[in-house]
Amino acid sequence: MEIRLIKTDKDYQKALVDFNLVFDAKKGTKEADKAELLAMLIEHHEDEHYPIEF
Repeated sequence: MEIRLIKTDKDYQKALVDFNLVFDAKKGTKEADKAELLAMLIEHHEDEHYPIEF
């Protein structure tokens, strides 16, 4: 699994799939670090492209 910036909808969809693969990773593992990084990238992308107005 290669972690990279989300620039396209295809990148976003791939990040979601990859995140699901490591979602339940045990803390302190490389997989948990990948999950955290993917979550940050996904959140940033969603904030930019799918903002929720309050």
